[in-house]
Amino acid sequence: MKKILVANRGEITLRIMRTARSMGIRTVAVYSEADRHAPHVRYADEAVCIGPPPSSQSYLMGDKIIEVAKQLNVDGIHPGYGFLSENAKFAQAVTDAGIKFIGPGPKAIEVMGSKLAAKDAVKKYDIPMVPGLDHAITDIGEAKKVAEDIGFPVLIKASAGGGGKGMRIVEDPEAFEDQMKRAISEATSAFGDGSVFVEKYVTSPRHIEIQVLADEHGNYLHFFERECSIQRRHQKVVEEAPSAILTPELREKMGQDAVNVARSCDYTGAGTVEFLMDADHNYYFLEMNTRLQVEHPVTELITGVDLVEQQILIARGEELSIKQEDLSIKGHAVELRVYAEDPTDNFLPSVGKLERYVRPEGKNIRLDDGYEEGMDIPIYYDPMIAKLVTYGANRDAAIRRMLEAIEMYEIEGVETTLPFGKFVCEHESFTSGNFDTHFVQQYFTPEALEEGNRGGAEVAARLAIHLFEENELKLNVPKVGDSDWQKRERW
Repeated sequence: MKKILVANRGEITLRIMRTARSMGIRTVAVYSEADRHAPHVRYADEAVCIGPPPSSQSYLMGDKIIEVAKQLNVDGIHPGYGFLSENAKFAQAVTDAGIKFIGPGPKAIEVMGSKLAAKDAVKKYDIPMVPGLDHAITDIGEAKKVAEDIGFPVLIKASAGGGGKGMRIVEDPEAFEDQMKRAISEATSAFGDGSVFVEKYVTSPRHIEIQVLADEHGNYLHFFERECSIQRRHQKVVEEAPSAILTPELREKMGQDAVNVARSCDYTGAGTVEFLMDADHNYYFLEMNTRLQVEHPVTELITGVDLVEQQILIARGEELSIKQEDLSIKGHAVELRVYAEDPTDNFLPSVGKLERYVRPEGKNIRLDDGYEEGMDIPIYYDPMIAKLVTYGANRDAAIRRMLEAIEMYEIEGVETTLPFGKFVCEHESFTSGNFDTHFVQQYFTPEALEEGNRGGAEVAARLAIHLFEENELKLNVPKVGDSDWQKRERW
């Protein structure tokens, strides 16, 4: 594999290309007219414009991307995440074109892309499931009877759903019919598939996911867990690894269940198995994401493994050189997704020009971004500017380093989630580890954010003390194989 095309944009494209370059692999960028001057375009060895700004006319044009790949004699296509990354038809078309799809096979993508098909696939491995239906249902009367049998509250969820679309929490029977109609309508509009199922709603849930890798030779590994419970609109904002609540025994059990989920669909490459955990630490299979996750850096930092490098090696047909017993957790990592959103206005997108953009730098700070000062945040795509990741010898140290990095990160011209990240990292519920997916609803308000800003002087004083203490902690980011992230060149 001498040349890879990255069918994506922004920070994930740069992140993949850096690893490819460190492996001696040439890279090809595709871009829309809106991204003509983007850093990932300049960083690539070759770049081709594939269409106008809307993703439906550019980054989602699978046939055109494959055509470019064939013209430039590309050996592999890496889809990143989002766009075409979980599109089974695209994966099949890439394979049919004689190009390696750097990800799982079409069958695995298709099976795990349907929550109902995924549940059916993992049955033989006795994976814990949330009580409820394991098949699609459209009859409202029958669905209501099921809901009454398992007990309210229940969750109506689109089979092909994601990002909270086609999902409704129903607290009482009177609201069930209306909410089911809404869920079906939204699922049909968003995914072209109105299939829904009904299951028990897990109260006070935590969202815990397990990173897995699998090669073409039947070897499977898990890389421990990530805690992803700080969410807004059912989408993650703050992630960390490891979780503050898992015991070694529970971690191993969840890891083996995640590996069995991967086995159930003959998975290859990197994937993530997601679980819900209730207040009593009972966990239930939620879904499998058949791609690299946005939050993969926290796993890389605590394990010292470059997951993109492993993806490429697996796509080459190589056998995993790592054994499960070789893996261990070293330290703690926290990630904040820096979105161009206004936390004081229900996290609505905040598009505009980056009038000032100063990156945080220093030991134990990793920033995956795809923007520069003076660039515009386009209205056509996800508003994520960067992933800010910090590492520490323990959880407290990683959180302290995140607060320091947030203070150093200067962004003007758009509102961002940086103040929200600060709010989270200073909140007792988060620092104590006693939180769940309802954190935003329970604790966050614009007024609370303003109150936090007024305490800025006190925070600055505490940070100065932490900086002094850090010298005594002697923190070290583990090396990431032969392609240490910290040493890689920027564009």
